[in-house]
Amino acid sequence: MTAAIVVAGLINIETTLAIESFPLNYYPVTYPFFGVRSTVSGVGYNVAKALASLGHEVALASLIGDDRNGRWVRDSFVELGIDPQGLVANLSETCQSVILYDPSGQRQIHVDLKDIQQQHYPEADARRALAGCSLAAICNINFARPLLALAKQAGKPIATDVHVLANPDDDYNRDFMAAADILFLSDEGLHGRDPHDYLRELHGRYHNQLLVMGRGGDGALLYVAADRQFYHAPAVTPRPVVNTIGAGDALFSAFVHGIASHGNPYQALKQAVYFAGWKIGERGAADGFLTAPELAAKAG
Repeated sequence: MTAAIVVAGLINIETTLAIESFPLNYYPVTYPFFGVRSTVSGVGYNVAKALASLGHEVALASLIGDDRNGRWVRDSFVELGIDPQGLVANLSETCQSVILYDPSGQRQIHVDLKDIQQQHYPEADARRALAGCSLAAICNINFARPLLALAKQAGKPIATDVHVLANPDDDYNRDFMAAADILFLSDEGLHGRDPHDYLRELHGRYHNQLLVMGRGGDGALLYVAADRQFYHAPAVTPRPVVNTIGAGDALFSAFVHGIASHGNPYQALKQAVYFAGWKIGERGAADGFLTAPELAAKAG
């Protein structure tokens, strides 16, 4: 095992549906044989599973329901060899999602958060998880917000992904961006703006050490504050694309792995892009993860 990492994020039951194309035309019934699949997923699960695949000990901090789906989540982590102790069952129901995807890899995500945005993660459990970790991957969901201050107090580096960010002053994400040493986002919120300028603006406001913008088919763009330097890693697709869902989580996880393992952000991004490119050759958001030796052998 390499460095221990806390993962605080959404976990849900995900159902994927293969469709012929977007937009989806109306019809009363269809029979997509082997095109419907339900698994445990969500950003927190995807990141935890990816980091475990890459050899890290993972400490969980997440919320589930005291229901059948919640038991499914616990059992899934046990099967992965991840201690489910950090799963707190205080939701009325475990969260769920439905994802439609077409043969080109385009996807549409529908997420039912149940009552998770009104709940809080217990402070005692958060402190216990943080005590033995070297880094905290704290996803931008409400219950994880108090962990930002706790991680700072404990002197733990924080990595977060705010996904689609249209406004650098976004109220919901401001706390996460201000606390992050490693800040990830998608280019889907650019709306014509230059990605280099956007990352410079974010760094000027929040002073993050490392900023990474996932750019889909254009790869990923890194800004290293200490070097005042950008680095672009082109996208790679080492096997045919099946579904792009979870690509951003894979990119984030593998980059965090690289920083925690060797500390070189440029090598970390190069490997992360390959890790994400390999991952999208599978249907589910939490499928298709390479191990650390496999990633080193394939991506260099």
